[in-house]
Order: sequence, then C-alpha cells, then structure tokens
Amino acid sequence: MSDDDDGAFLTGRLLIAMPGIGDPRFERAVIFLCAHNAEHAMGLTVNRPVEGLSVPNLLKRLGVSSSIEMPEDLVLMGGPVERDRGFVLHTDDYVSPESSLSIIPGVRLTATRDVLEALAGHNRRPRRSLMALGYAGWGAGQLEREIRENTWLTCEPDERLIFGDDHEHKWSQALAKLGFAAEKLSSQAGRA
Repeated sequence: MSDDDDGAFLTGRLLIAMPGIGDPRFERAVIFLCAHNAEHAMGLTVNRPVEGLSVPNLLKRLGVSSSIEMPEDLVLMGGPVERDRGFVLHTDDYVSPESSLSIIPGVRLTATRDVLEALAGHNRRPRRSLMALGYAGWGAGQLEREIRENTWLTCEPDERLIFGDDHEHKWSQALAKLGFAAEKLSSQAGRA
C-alpha cells in the first residue's frame, strides 16, 4: 500500500475462511492479501499444496538449473485465477529492483524469472519463500461485502503462518491467533 491509501484496506493481512464458506476452493483457506484497495483485492492462499509438485521439480520443468541442494518445498495453489501464472512470496532479504513489490515490512512479492533463479542459487536466495500458482481475486467492494457477511475473518500475519510448511494446520493456527478454536466455530453465519 502506498502512504496515501486508506488504513481500512487489508493489504498484508491474512484472510481466514469461516466454516461452511460454501465454495470448496476456499474451504479452510488462509489467504495472504498482497493488494487491497477501492478497485480490487488480490491474495495468495498459503495453505493449499499442489499434489505432488515441489519447487525443485517445477524449477526443473521451467528450465531453471539449481546450483544448490534445494529444499523440497511444495508449490501452493495460490487461488483459482490464472492458475498457470506463478508468484513467489518471500522475505525482503531478496529484491528484484524491477519487479519486487513490497507488501509489508519483511515481505515482498515477485512474479518474474529472476526470483526463480534466486531460489535455485545460494547467493541471492531469500531466507523464507513460498511459490504459488494462481491467485485469489476480488472486484471493487466484493471482499468488503464478504467480510460483512462473515465469510472471512482477518488477522495479522506472522512468518510461521505465511511461510511455514505445516499446511494442514495453518487454518486452525490462524484461528487460534484470534482466540478461536476451530471445532467451536459454527458453519452458520450470524448477524448481531
């Protein structure tokens, strides 16, 4: 967000899907919001691994050679929009001057080949990263409406929730950060 953006926007926060969201693509989803303003919102789901696809495997398929033994991090399904497009969310110790977008202090987003080459090498590799295919997107006012309808909760992110590899438990961990136990939440939305 730029300095003149309204503080009500949620860039850099996590969205946590409420039980019974009604869309299997977002059931138990935890989404890091990379952009949110009056016109749109865009985020990456941080807890949905693509079955059988690791970062080293994908880099090899893309012709990016590795000079290091890479960790077997899983590629994530970032969302249902443009699923053939890749994004790397990473710590800010890596920056591509031409293409890295600063999201919040400590976290950047890069979607160009240079970040893939950095992941495959030891000299410029970010300390923490996740690779996602596709993204979640909302039009003007859509996300705000969904939040008012109790479809999403929001919370502050931390490195464990963004970059951690315990994908199965991120949803309940995010809820716990807000003081909720997953088993106590109702799938029925209510209004006061």
